[in-house]
Amino acid sequence: MSGSLARSPRSSILLVLAAGAALSAQTTPTDPLVRENATVKVSDHVYVIPDANVPLVPNVGFIVGSRATLVVDTGMGLRNGQTVARQLAKVSTHDELYVVSTHFHPEHALGEAAFPPTAKIVRARTQQQDIDEFGLSLAETFASRSAVNKQLLDGARYRKADIVFDGEHIIDLGGVRVRLMALGPTHTRGDTVAWVETDRVLFTGDIVMNGTFVAFASPYSSVRAWLAALDRLTPLDPARIVPSHGEMGDASLIAKDKAYLSAVQNRTRALKAGGKSADECIAIVTGEMQTQFPGWTNLPRVGAAVRSAFAEAGPP
Repeated sequence: MSGSLARSPRSSILLVLAAGAALSAQTTPTDPLVRENATVKVSDHVYVIPDANVPLVPNVGFIVGSRATLVVDTGMGLRNGQTVARQLAKVSTHDELYVVSTHFHPEHALGEAAFPPTAKIVRARTQQQDIDEFGLSLAETFASRSAVNKQLLDGARYRKADIVFDGEHIIDLGGVRVRLMALGPTHTRGDTVAWVETDRVLFTGDIVMNGTFVAFASPYSSVRAWLAALDRLTPLDPARIVPSHGEMGDASLIAKDKAYLSAVQNRTRALKAGGKSADECIAIVTGEMQTQFPGWTNLPRVGAAVRSAFAEAGPP
């Protein structure tokens, strides 16, 4: 077993994510702050605060029904959560409020404290398992990388979930149904998507991205599981996809990510059957994916996808 495969789940997730954070810090020193007065309406009941492609800032979502509102992702730490809460007040005055995170990473879940105690935190059981296993270790890593990060994450804690679900959970906001689906292990073990049925808007977390190689950021990440998740999302045929980060798009994003991961899976299987090692597969497939998907960002992420596909391919 190679050294990378022998690492504990906790150390593996920190190495993968800390490396990505370090690269972002070197190339884009913008502070990870959710923007004020930037909310856009994307459908009859859905609003988004776009991330403006700033690292460690999510695309924040507001889904507003006639009776209640659901917030999707809250930003990194209390200050960002307060910004999200202020922007929410401009599009909804409902007292009944639900908050969900697409996954447990700090920039998605650690703004929860800004919302009133009456706000119901909804969490997939697998996401709770990620929190229980990894805790605030990633937040501590992020906090060590800049003074701004440290300030944003000072005292940050995960709130206790009010609703924990397995598989799927429906929230009726009053004339607007939102279907939450736990689809990991993909980017993390507890990735959660939100499907706004009435508006055909899909919040995909990091499962479906736009023009970037998806991140296998967990020791539990699986090419097989990721492709199965994409198969479940395909029949929804969303009019609008809101990924965790980056530009919004349409249903074609699902097909593109499926084509990429299928190519990784098939090519890695063939190379392994031909006697190539995992490292050799990574070098070959990374080069091929760069050619097949020109213009896509975060090319180094291909390596983790190949390693997953290699492990799942079985003996040569």
